[in-house]
Amino acid sequence: MSDWLVLTLAMLAACAVVVVITLLRNRSAAVDEDPSETPDVIEYMTMWIGVVYAIVLGLAIAGVWEARGAAQDHVQAEAQALHEVSERVRVYPPAVRDRVRDDVNAYVGQVVHQEWRTMADHDRLTPRGDALLRRVRADVTDYRPATDFEAQAYQPLVDQVAAADAARQARADSTGATMPGVVWFGLVAGAVITVGMVLALQIRRTVRELVLAGLFSALIAFLLFLIWDFDSPYSRGVTASAGPFLSLFPHLGG
Repeated sequence: MSDWLVLTLAMLAACAVVVVITLLRNRSAAVDEDPSETPDVIEYMTMWIGVVYAIVLGLAIAGVWEARGAAQDHVQAEAQALHEVSERVRVYPPAVRDRVRDDVNAYVGQVVHQEWRTMADHDRLTPRGDALLRRVRADVTDYRPATDFEAQAYQPLVDQVAAADAARQARADSTGATMPGVVWFGLVAGAVITVGMVLALQIRRTVRELVLAGLFSALIAFLLFLIWDFDSPYSRGVTASAGPFLSLFPHLGG
């Protein structure tokens, strides 16, 4: 099921719930009930509940968007560090240089073509990727520089491998959902309370009020869907992409 279909169904369901509850309440209401006599305290509470919930929704959207941006930054840092390794190793002898570059290419190919799919489907990295990165580290750290020029390049290469490893670990920590379950409970409960308080205002007088109540509930459903869609940076909606790897290693894009 596509994300757009889920969004459409969620918004339609929210509207349908509000309309059905309102119609049922209108049918069961007393004949002499005056919907215009809503207590002022209910209007006051509805206003403040809406304000507080809007702030909570805004903070949640900002949080998942920031997490998605951080996930993309981890990918960029990892790809850049590996690119630096591949370029700076040019000062080494051809046999060592080619071995390091081949292992870097093997690792990037694994990330782009296999590991990314595993991250999207299972929210984890692959053992194969771990093994290939360890091989790159061994290639760089086990080499003994034969000249001063090679010795000057050795430590920066080690640092870049360490930076790639750190970025990989950060990428691993960013897989899966970022919002705790208790936060989701609060968001859903807040949505129910907010819509319920709107119904408490006795929205049943005109078709216009009924339409506005339905649109209000659909808006809340859309915002909750937006949070859910951004909540998993590598598998749903506007995901963090493998673009940095493909732009720095274009020959591996096929």
